[in-house]
Amino acid sequence: MRAARGGGRWAGPYAVAGGLFLVYLVLSVGRFRRMEWASWDLGIFEQAIRAYAHLRVPVADLKGPGANILGDHFSPIIALIAPLYRVFPGPLTLLVAQAALFALSAVPVTRAAGLLLGRPRGLAVGIAYGLSWGIQRAVEFDFHEIAFAVPLLAFSLEALLDRRWRAALWWGLPLLFVKEDLGFTLAALAVVVAWRAMPTDRRAAWTALGVAGGAAVFAVLVFTVFIPAFATAGYGYWDKIDGAGPFAGLGTKAQTLAWVLIPTSGLLALRSPLLLVAAPTLGWRFLSGDDHYWSTDWHYSAVLMPVVALALVDAIDTVRRGERPWLRSYALQLPTAVLAAGLALSATSLPTEKLAQAGTYRKPARVTAIEELLGRIPDGATVEADTGPLTRLTSRCRVLWIGGSKGVVPDWITLDNSSKWAGEDPTGYARQLHPGARFTLVGEAEGVVLMRRE
Repeated sequence: MRAARGGGRWAGPYAVAGGLFLVYLVLSVGRFRRMEWASWDLGIFEQAIRAYAHLRVPVADLKGPGANILGDHFSPIIALIAPLYRVFPGPLTLLVAQAALFALSAVPVTRAAGLLLGRPRGLAVGIAYGLSWGIQRAVEFDFHEIAFAVPLLAFSLEALLDRRWRAALWWGLPLLFVKEDLGFTLAALAVVVAWRAMPTDRRAAWTALGVAGGAAVFAVLVFTVFIPAFATAGYGYWDKIDGAGPFAGLGTKAQTLAWVLIPTSGLLALRSPLLLVAAPTLGWRFLSGDDHYWSTDWHYSAVLMPVVALALVDAIDTVRRGERPWLRSYALQLPTAVLAAGLALSATSLPTEKLAQAGTYRKPARVTAIEELLGRIPDGATVEADTGPLTRLTSRCRVLWIGGSKGVVPDWITLDNSSKWAGEDPTGYARQLHPGARFTLVGEAEGVVLMRRE
C-alpha cells in the first residue's frame, strides 16, 4: 500500500465524506424536526454531555434521579463534545457531531480502497460503505457513543493495511473509552496487527500482543470495577445475556450475519483476517436472547461496517494476485456490486429513501403546536416526560423518565397520550405516580398533554 502513494493528494475521500455528511445531517435533523424518536437515548446522552459542558458529574436523570452515566455504560469519550455543546447547547449539536464522525470514517475507507484497488474502485467502496445499512440505521436512531468508534476503527484498519503497525494501535487505543465492550474489540484488533506484523517486524508484533492483553484486562476491569463504582446495583446489562440465551432466534441471527457479510462484501470479507475485529461485537450480540441486540435495526451494527468494508478491500487485494481466474474476476467486480447493492437498498428500504420525500424537509404543524405547548414550561423546572416531548426539554430542564422519578415529585408532567395509554384522564394517572401531589391539566396539543403541580 505504501508503494501506491505518490500520485498527488486525492480529493475523492473528502468529497465522499462531505456528501455523506449532508445526507446524514438531512436524515437525523429532519427526523428530529418531525419528532420521530423511538427511544430516550438522545435525551440521556444530552443530559450527560450537558453536565460535562458545565464541568459537572455526568448525571443522566432519565436513567434515574442522580444516575451517573458512567455507571450505565463506560463512555467518557462523549465529553469531547462538551466544548461544542457549551457553545451550541441543544440536541442538534449531538446529531451534527454524530453525522460528522460517521462521515469522517468514510475518508480512511475510501482512501485505503483507492490506494490498494485504484481510485474508481476506491470511490465505489467508499460510497457503498457510507450508504451501508449499519451506518444508516445508526444515523436514524438517535445519538450514540459508538459514533466515535466507527472512525477510530476505520483509521486504525487503514493504518494496518498500510503496515503502519504502531499507528494502527494508537488509533485503536481510544476505543477503551468509547464503550465497555470495545476493549475486547481493541484486543482483537491488536491480535490482527500482531499477525500481520510478525513476519517483518517482530518487535511491533510483540507490542501489539501486549496491547491485546492489556486491552482485555482493562475491559474486564471496566465491567467488574469501574462501572460498579459508579452504579448503585452493578453492571445493569448482564441479564441481557441471560434469559432466552444464545440459541433463541437462531434463524434471525443467521439472517443478521448474512446482512453483515453479503450486501457489504459478497462474502469475500471472510477471506481477510481483518474480519476477526468484528468477532467481539458479533459474539456478545449473538450470546443475547434480546432481539434488540441481534436484529438489523438500531445502531449495534455500525461498528461492524468499517471492519467489513476494509476486510473486503484487503481480501480483493489478496485475491487479485492469486491463481484462480474466476475468483480474481469475482473479486474485482465486487466494488461495483456492493455499490449497486447499497444504492438499491438506499432507494427502497433504508432511511435514505426518505430523501426523495417532500415531508422529509418540512416541519409538521403538529410539532410546532407541541413545541408551543412545551414552551410554557420554565427553564430549570423539573419535568417528568416520555419519549415524544423529552428531547425538547433536556437542554433547559431537569427531565425525569415518566414513572421513573423514584420519589422525586416533578413540577411538571408531559406525555404523549395519543393512544390513551395513560387513560382518558391524564391527571388521574399523575396522581397514581405521585399520590401525595395534585396536578392540573394545563394544555394539550396533538395528543401531548401538559400538567402542572399545584
